[in-house]
Amino acid sequence: MERGCCLPSMCSLCNTTFESSFHLFFTCRFAFTLWCWLATVLNLTLHFQSIEDIWNLCERSWSPQCKIVIKSVIVNILNSIWMARNNARFHDKSTHWRNVVSWISANTALAGNKTSMCSNSSLIDFKILKHFNINIHPPKAPSIKEVIWLPPLIDWVKCNTDGASTQISSACGGIFRNHLAEFICCFAENTDINTAYFAELCGAMRAIEIATDNGWRNVWLETDSTLVVLAFKSASLVPWKIRNRWNNCMHNITNMNFMISHIYMEGNNCVDALAKIGLTLVHLSFWNELPQAILESYSSDRLGRPKYRFSNM
Repeated sequence: MERGCCLPSMCSLCNTTFESSFHLFFTCRFAFTLWCWLATVLNLTLHFQSIEDIWNLCERSWSPQCKIVIKSVIVNILNSIWMARNNARFHDKSTHWRNVVSWISANTALAGNKTSMCSNSSLIDFKILKHFNINIHPPKAPSIKEVIWLPPLIDWVKCNTDGASTQISSACGGIFRNHLAEFICCFAENTDINTAYFAELCGAMRAIEIATDNGWRNVWLETDSTLVVLAFKSASLVPWKIRNRWNNCMHNITNMNFMISHIYMEGNNCVDALAKIGLTLVHLSFWNELPQAILESYSSDRLGRPKYRFSNM
């Protein structure tokens, strides 16, 4: 037909119109009945100009579980239309739309009940899910983790580090404290235009270099970046342009009692503020007295006040 040959091609479902994809799946009497049924279930007026318009239904503000159900309905409607067409054309069997609706509903119920997605408190979603006899999955309660900054052991020095980045700059910061949670010193440094991960690595390296210069031999480094923690196990995670400096730091910690650990960002507020200060700097800056910008966070850590991390299970 694309080459100009006239071929008979009547729609096998309605036997009234030339068969095209759009006619078969949308305007054919059989397909039209199924879409009207779906419009009734969703309590919407459906207008399709192309097959792509179908998926716009899924972009509405449904709950995640309801979106899965609607996608399942759409896929099963398209599949059932195609199967009914082939049964009529190749097996001379007619299919009643009500039987198809039962088949679609059964498959949709299976998809809706098997999904791990959650619903919400919307009455519209409730009606749709209940129409297909789907068990509603309520939103999962958030888990609450208590995050507390802990001081090091006696004769140890603990340094927390962090990094920050914007489109025009990146920076790192770190703070050293003793076993009494007393302030020793802190630093902030601009690391030019780079990623936050790059800045976090620079913060870790600067902390090791400062500890080496001060002759501290018991050093605990703590960061909220899991990638930085992993970099201490695999140098391949370190960008090539700082690899030599990284290797020197790794050599330095062989002469220390050194440990690296992860802390959630809620417990790393002091150095988060220092890293943000670093974004405004040009060169490395040291403080031997506690900066006013981190006084509140520092006092909270020293008193052992917990912070809380909320996340969905």
